[in-house]
Amino acid sequence: MKIQNIIKIISAIISVLAAFFLFRIIGTGDDDIKMAATMGDFSAVSPLVELARIIIFITIATTLIFSLLGLFSDRAKLKKAAISIGLFLCVIGISYVLSEGVETPLKDGEVLSASGSKWVGTGIRTFYILAVIAISLMILSGVTKIIKK
Repeated sequence: MKIQNIIKIISAIISVLAAFFLFRIIGTGDDDIKMAATMGDFSAVSPLVELARIIIFITIATTLIFSLLGLFSDRAKLKKAAISIGLFLCVIGISYVLSEGVETPLKDGEVLSASGSKWVGTGIRTFYILAVIAISLMILSGVTKIIKK
């Protein structure tokens, strides 16, 4: 049996289950679901949520498997990926060095540790660095297209 046939069968089963759960929710009605939820009963909605979780895990696993298979099938792709990951780690390292950690009180009374604050700053600085790189590359690409014409 081909992989496409297996995927079609799995997709059909998931579609039928999703339609069944959807019609069950629609048949129950908003008011009944809200009343049950106030009492802690989520049995009308829970199966659809679990099905969505299963679908997202299947999607993630399939994507990772086929991406890694494609990556390891070609040495040039693997080399480019390793270089890209290395450069990304360098950007994170630079952002970490530039960030400061200060204990910060939160609205709920908790305190964000200095280490946590430093990692938040690292994330923000990483975003800014990557945004500047992306914008610069778009401008450079536009300028080279204009010059070539």
